[in-house]
Amino acid sequence: MTGSTGNVGRELVRELDGRGAACRILVRDPARAAGLPGRIPRVVADLDDPATLASAFDGVDALFLLAPGIGTEQTAHAIAAAVRAGVRHVVHLSSLFVLGDPMPAMGCWHHAREEIVRASGIPATILRPGGFMTNALEWVHSIRNEGFVLDPVGPGRFAPIDPADIAAVAAHVLTENGHENTEYALTGDETLTVTEQVRILAATLGRTIEVRAVRTPEEAVRSRFPHGAPPALAAAIAEGFALLRADRTGFRTDTVERLLGRTPRTFAEWCAANTAAFLGGTVDASHR
Repeated sequence: MTGSTGNVGRELVRELDGRGAACRILVRDPARAAGLPGRIPRVVADLDDPATLASAFDGVDALFLLAPGIGTEQTAHAIAAAVRAGVRHVVHLSSLFVLGDPMPAMGCWHHAREEIVRASGIPATILRPGGFMTNALEWVHSIRNEGFVLDPVGPGRFAPIDPADIAAVAAHVLTENGHENTEYALTGDETLTVTEQVRILAATLGRTIEVRAVRTPEEAVRSRFPHGAPPALAAAIAEGFALLRADRTGFRTDTVERLLGRTPRTFAEWCAANTAAFLGGTVDASHR
């Protein structure tokens, strides 16, 4: 699997380990895999360097594919290696933005990756999650130091999902038959504004947190990337926030419950499990 040190990947490794499923994780830096179950073998490789992938993919039956950033090169390299290795199933992490009409820039990037996966001929399951609950960790600095959260979406609603629930779905479709050539849209079970999320977090932490409205697209981008972002990514983020602001209802699915037989984790439950990050504990860089 790729992406094993990120929000979804770390949870997926633990899910597969708990199921006793055979698993191998691809890492560029073994040190970043610290804390993952020790029985899971690591292989050092780089999706940007196709020459490193042959041994990493050798003997692999199913691939969990997560490629970060905005390009398609890593996806293309991984799929080419999967084809050569005879991989029989790909579970690809995409995005709900693919379902936009018209499709925003963020959706176009993910759609291009999906098309690479489909063109390979390998049976695939496409997972399209919405916003992650862990995005709230981007508020840690301003909450700790100044007691406020920047809100780029105002009245817009969305149904954030815990990456652990995405990982549980990924583990399910990787280890159970019948999910090939299927797309699943994944969200949490409750639609919330940012103000409502902050209210839940503040109640959990037992403190007051101010919500400040974002006034410009540039400020919206800074709410996600305080040190700036490349122009194409910055424009896509601003566009995404504008779309969220316009959605007063919030897109929500029951896919997690249908696949797992349980409701997704609530934002209040996620906050309760992550209080240390907001009250002064260490924030893992892979979870930001």
